[in-house]
Amino acid sequence: MKITTDHIHSSNKPLEISHAREFNFLAENLEKKGLNVEALIQKIQALQIAIPSWALGTGGTRFGRFSGGGEPSTLIQKIQDVGILHALNRSSDSISLHIPWDIPQDYDAILQAAAEVEISFDAVNSNTFQDQADQSLSYKFGSLANNDKSIRKLAIEHNKEVIRIGEKLGSKALTVWLADGSSFPGQHSFRKALQNTYESLLEIYQELPSDWKMLIEYKPYEPYFYSTVISDWGTSFLLANKLGDKAFTLVDLGHHLPNTNIEQIVATLMTEGKLGGFHFNDSKYGDDDLTVGSIKPYQLFLIFNELVTGFEETSNPTPAWMIDASHNLKDPMEDLLQSVEAIKLAYAQALIVDRKSLEAAQDGQDVGQGQEILQDAFRTDLRPLVRESIRQSGGAISPIQSYRDLKVRETLIKERGKDSKASGL
Repeated sequence: MKITTDHIHSSNKPLEISHAREFNFLAENLEKKGLNVEALIQKIQALQIAIPSWALGTGGTRFGRFSGGGEPSTLIQKIQDVGILHALNRSSDSISLHIPWDIPQDYDAILQAAAEVEISFDAVNSNTFQDQADQSLSYKFGSLANNDKSIRKLAIEHNKEVIRIGEKLGSKALTVWLADGSSFPGQHSFRKALQNTYESLLEIYQELPSDWKMLIEYKPYEPYFYSTVISDWGTSFLLANKLGDKAFTLVDLGHHLPNTNIEQIVATLMTEGKLGGFHFNDSKYGDDDLTVGSIKPYQLFLIFNELVTGFEETSNPTPAWMIDASHNLKDPMEDLLQSVEAIKLAYAQALIVDRKSLEAAQDGQDVGQGQEILQDAFRTDLRPLVRESIRQSGGAISPIQSYRDLKVRETLIKERGKDSKASGL
């Protein structure tokens, strides 16, 4: 299935009058505050969120997976699904592949399929957290951190292969997340595991093309529950600093212990020029991978508040933006549309913060006023502004309503079958 401009036009038509009324009212109020609405729209349009190939199918838990049907069973189908999302929201112009779940068999065909739906390739992700069917050695006790040099070598070569695949597709970054760790005291040496990881990453880093980045992800627990080798942003930052200018920390919103101040982490990393990217999701207890903004929308806004400030005050390069979620209850494409909208809404809210007044409140120790300024921006309903940015880009005023009205899932089930399942977890 491919979404055309005629589809978008027909789905927008019933909404045009009410949307125009809501947007014009909001725009007038924003202009009264001295905000340039057209400049805001351009910034919102420029924020593009990569879609991970593994999120296009129904996720799973340790207990089961409940497919909704019509899932993309090939890489080309995954690209086509991202094309559907991008046609609807004009905000998801790239796909992030997970290797070896999505190794291209015909690069020309893959590149052509992507070009047909205006999709490029974001960061490529390596996978050393599970053994593959034909794998000669096991990652059961670690990969890049493993005491066995031959197993480390296997993991290193896999990451190098992922880089080569990414080069053929036009990617510019490698994301490394390690499951390596321990579940029991005494299982391994903390220092040796970290040193092994650094030496392994260094060998991979030296393979990076000159215009690439290495994004180092962290996670405090799971699948191991006593220690994780790269357990927090500080360890990732340490490794990135030691590796060099092309290495950065990647922040996954779910990869934190409860009540961690993620916005402070973001501010610190941007100050040091080492914030490389984001994996957006939401959580209640841990790495829940829930829809972005479904649990902690104010935290998401506060994170973007620090990002917007960092864009103005630091030389940190533009981060890579990507959703990273996996669940087994909702239509995955509806979830992705909701997530992208939540991200853009939080960004828009951060853009209207009165920064001069906030700085004055901070300098004057006016705690109450600082809170008022932030909450005024957060409580301003900017959904009409986000919708207008999408409409002006050629997308649907209400992407998820259009997705349903156009019966996208029903059509995909007819085309692919109700038992079609995506590769990955």
